[in-house]
Amino acid sequence: MSNSIRTCLWFRDGRGQEAADYYCSLIPNSKVENAYVGDNGYGEFSVIDFTLGGVPYQILDAGPMFTLSEAVSIAVATDDQAENDRLWAAFTSNGGEESVCGWLKDRFGVSWQIYPKRLLELTMNADKAVSSKAMAAMMKQKKIDIAEIEAAVRG
Repeated sequence: MSNSIRTCLWFRDGRGQEAADYYCSLIPNSKVENAYVGDNGYGEFSVIDFTLGGVPYQILDAGPMFTLSEAVSIAVATDDQAENDRLWAAFTSNGGEESVCGWLKDRFGVSWQIYPKRLLELTMNADKAVSSKAMAAMMKQKKIDIAEIEAAVRG
C-alpha cells in the first residue's frame, strides 16, 4: 500500500475489481495500484487499492456482512458543465440512480456527489442573497445545471 490512509468501500458481490477499473477509466489521474485475491478460511475476498484523481481508495470485496449506504459518498467537483454531464451520464448508466442536488448512486451502489466547482462559489457566497437564490435553485435539481443556477441568482 503506497498510502497509509485510504477510504475503504465494502463490496459484497464480487464486483470490486470491475468497479475500481470503471472508476479509474472515468476520472483523470486515476489508476488501480494493487489487487489481491485470497481466502482466509471464511471465503474468498479481494482487496483493491486504487487512486481517483490522485486520492487513495480501497475496495474490500468480502461478502454480505455490510452494505454501502448514502452515509458515505465520493464528491467530485468538476471544472465545467460538460465534465459534470459526462460523469453524471456514466455513473447513472446501467442501473445507476439519480438523486437530488447532484447526488447519485452508481450501478455498484456507491454514492457520489457530482457538481461543477462554480456551485460552491454560488451556494457558499458571502452575499446571503446570492447563496440563498443559488441554494433554492439547486434544491430543485437532480443533475446540477449551473447555467440555470446562475440565471436564478441573476433574478
